[in-house]
Amino acid sequence: FFTTTFTVVNHFNETALQEQSIPHPGVGHMNSEDTVKHHAYYQWVPFVLFLQAIMFYTPHYVWRTMEGGKIKNLVDGLRMVEISRYYNEDKNITFPSKYTLYSRSELDRKIGIVQSAFRKHLRINHMWASKHVFCETLNLVNVLAQVYFTNLFLGGRFYHLGFDFLEEDFTGTMDVLDTVFPKVTKCHFHKYGASGTIQKHDALCVMALNVINEKIFTFLWFWYVILIAISILSLLWRLITFYLHGRSYKFNEFVFSFAWPGTLDFHGIRAITTNFSFSDWLFLYYLARNMDRQIFVALFRGIVSGTELDSPKSVQSDEEDFASKSTASQLLVVEVPENGEDKMG
Repeated sequence: FFTTTFTVVNHFNETALQEQSIPHPGVGHMNSEDTVKHHAYYQWVPFVLFLQAIMFYTPHYVWRTMEGGKIKNLVDGLRMVEISRYYNEDKNITFPSKYTLYSRSELDRKIGIVQSAFRKHLRINHMWASKHVFCETLNLVNVLAQVYFTNLFLGGRFYHLGFDFLEEDFTGTMDVLDTVFPKVTKCHFHKYGASGTIQKHDALCVMALNVINEKIFTFLWFWYVILIAISILSLLWRLITFYLHGRSYKFNEFVFSFAWPGTLDFHGIRAITTNFSFSDWLFLYYLARNMDRQIFVALFRGIVSGTELDSPKSVQSDEEDFASKSTASQLLVVEVPENGEDKMG
């Protein structure tokens, strides 16, 4: 464990292993001309894995620090609002815990506060989206950096590890993982002889942890591939949203369809398309993803009603097509029936 072990490259031979000319892959008689491969990574694996875990947490920590918990604070503040929709008394009810069931007037007041705060920050808080895209890019950069440093750590054998693993039939006595994670290696020990001469002893070193290491790094190879694919698709989606959020009614209809418990209203989609900057659009999108649908509609109705609609800046010609499928009255607000049979979205 404490010494650098090595294997002889010429002895990674399936035929010699089957003929029992060598005891283990990479282990056998060695001449001074033979090429050897040292395996110095062995004792550092736990520390490297721990460092990688910290590096993967870094983008999340950066985002939490830069974003300041705005979405979480808004959603937490409106958590009891969702339940309060079914409470029609004039007084608040405070539970022994930190939660309060709001009266109808208090419910409307809190929604109004969020509406007012959002309207005041329209076209001003452009940095929110920039920070979000930066952290998404940081995710991709981090994964690519991890692949690069893992390849260096394993002596340049990590890039093709997954491909070699998939091509392996595992029918022989030696597989591709034995070349990267040998279970038995050669090692030299030195000690003083009787007269003080340094003697070199050739020995076998059992690399027991490589039975686990080969599975860990094989899994990491496939996991990195998945993360790279997700990160690239995420950035492509962000690029699409940046280009289409202020140009296409149909795109906004598709994106926000999950947030409306009924038919989307054309005026609301028009307000999103023509009045919201990308940062405002993205912030509203994540609010919709984390809020009850009916509460979001009530919140958005107040935001739009207090926002003067601008003339379309470069909206596609699908306005008439979209308007024919929507009632151009007010934003849809689902009211709770008197019998209380309405279900939460």
